[in-house]
Amino acid sequence: MKIFNYYPHDTSLDDKELEKKIFRHSLLFPSIFIALFWLVKLVESGFDLSFVQFGIYPLNFNGLPGIILSPFIHSGYSHLISNSIPFFILLFALVYFYRKYAYRIFFLIFLMSGICVWLAGREAWHIGASGVVYGLAAFHFTSGVIRNDVRLLTLAVVVVFLYGSMVWGMMPIDPKISWESHLWGAVSGVLLAVYYRKYNIRRKQFDWENELEEETTETEVEQQVTPENSTSTSMQSSESISFYSSSTALEYEENLKEP
Repeated sequence: MKIFNYYPHDTSLDDKELEKKIFRHSLLFPSIFIALFWLVKLVESGFDLSFVQFGIYPLNFNGLPGIILSPFIHSGYSHLISNSIPFFILLFALVYFYRKYAYRIFFLIFLMSGICVWLAGREAWHIGASGVVYGLAAFHFTSGVIRNDVRLLTLAVVVVFLYGSMVWGMMPIDPKISWESHLWGAVSGVLLAVYYRKYNIRRKQFDWENELEEETTETEVEQQVTPENSTSTSMQSSESISFYSSSTALEYEENLKEP
């Protein structure tokens, strides 16, 4: 099965200095967002304010700014911490592995999840970055399954292991939780993973991998051709035998008819 054809990453092909720069940038980008999350919460706490009115309120023009602002607003520090850790890990992985497409994917998840909540959410204020977190988690998992890359598969397994209970967050169990944000974030992530499935992020293959693929292809061709050849040969033989038998019988009948 193709899903099990995974090979180790060939680190000898990497540009070490470039990889270090990409790694540092991959840490910096999510760090900026986490810093903004915490800054907003500290301002709320320090000045005894509430920014809930800047969240998403479905089908209300006052709730439109929340499509952009709601991920930066959290109900409390526990809510903020529970979103900060997975947000950082998943966004880091997105930037590091997908590179030039990472920003497009991230902002599409950001906007798509928010717009869908505004269009199809309950009449209440929806706040928090959990919709984006669900979108990133769903994207990594789906992409890891449909791609033939051990790194992404490992990341997908980690996502399922750490956030396997996230599926319950997409169901209307707790009225205090915006399950709509979770649901539409996950849907956005899956759709984008399927859409970008042809974007190649794989490393160069080893020579022995190509040889293995060629041998596998030759074996498959032999397995497909040999039975057909043997079948056609046997059919030809049976046809010639049948034809020979018929002509002999015909000649025998004609000889019998001769006076």
